[in-house]
Amino acid sequence: MNSAAPTELLPQEAPLDEHDGKYLRQAIALADKARARGNRPFGALIVAADGRVLAEAWNATGENGDCTAHAETSAVRLASPVHSRTDLAGATLYSSAEPCVMCAGAIYWANIGRVVYGIDAVRLRVFRGERLDQRDAELSCRDVFHASPHPITCVGPALIEESSISHQGAWK
Repeated sequence: MNSAAPTELLPQEAPLDEHDGKYLRQAIALADKARARGNRPFGALIVAADGRVLAEAWNATGENGDCTAHAETSAVRLASPVHSRTDLAGATLYSSAEPCVMCAGAIYWANIGRVVYGIDAVRLRVFRGERLDQRDAELSCRDVFHASPHPITCVGPALIEESSISHQGAWK
């Protein structure tokens, strides 16, 4: 991948165990599904501490016109009405890409205790380019999670090469 950011400014790839790798790859597959349906390529799933998948979603902004239909926010909308905040505190949200500010806020409000993500926002911005309609608020999800009164563990970027493939040619 061509990177406009100097290598020393790019976040280092986080190592994953087999469990996290399995679910992050499922999120990446959901991102591919989003792209195949005409949406921007993002996918997410929420997994309980016991391994049950509580919700899965893909970005649907292109197909339904809802600017808040990001994968992570949609997964939270599916999980939070049917799972307690206590259950969600022990859950992990897997996202194909670093959650945006809106999605990080939804993760916080749902009380989700852990996030694992693929491509980071810095690398993602290279794919997005400089078009104003593709720009994001340049605030890391970690900044949002750090402001939380309850701990939110954040692991990522991870599987950077695998999670980047969904974005190749999708943005310009």
